[in-house]
Amino acid sequence: MLTVSEDWSKAHPEAHVGILAMSGVSNPENPPALNKEKRALEADLRALFKNSEELKTLQPIRAYQAYYKRFKKSYHVLAQLESVVFKGKEIPKVAALVEAMFMEELRNMLLTAGHDLDLIQQGLSLDVARGRESYLRMNGQEQQLKAGDMMISDAQGIISSIIYGPDRRTMIGPDTTRVLFTVYGVPGVTELQVMQHLVGIERNVRLVTANSQTELIKVYSSA
Repeated sequence: MLTVSEDWSKAHPEAHVGILAMSGVSNPENPPALNKEKRALEADLRALFKNSEELKTLQPIRAYQAYYKRFKKSYHVLAQLESVVFKGKEIPKVAALVEAMFMEELRNMLLTAGHDLDLIQQGLSLDVARGRESYLRMNGQEQQLKAGDMMISDAQGIISSIIYGPDRRTMIGPDTTRVLFTVYGVPGVTELQVMQHLVGIERNVRLVTANSQTELIKVYSSA
């Protein structure tokens, strides 16, 4: 499903990207089983972490912070985790497939993007941006990429990058029945962590649609 460029492997040694494709899924707004799991996760996270400085010492966070710092950005998942753990915020109610992904982002701190698989054009590729590419972000704004950032494209164009997130063209919607999740594991994140993260998303999706099918679950690694 995914072609990995040599430029990506050279630019990001020891990096990993995970792919999870599922079919027969549904995307309701208020799934009871997933809601129960969300409350349990919130409680677990609040019991596990005592302060923000402790979070910043964890290797997934440190790895992403180092990557984002190269582009003069900060890792937004850290801020989202702090909001849930220390400010008492609930995991946002969006739609089941997005929540299934976001829950594991908070649990494992690994950056993930979600797409409607039926909107993906054949020919997914993983590459490194040259700084000339652009795509339409989820907020509707045209965005030029940062040179050196990781990006994933299909035959029609870019569907995500680390710094600017997923695109608008392939975004998950209420009628999504096939879904694609991609996990960007920057150097410092292990292949095992990425696979465990994918398995967690798969488990969450099945809390919503028990008979959904996994088409592909795989981790791609740089040389």
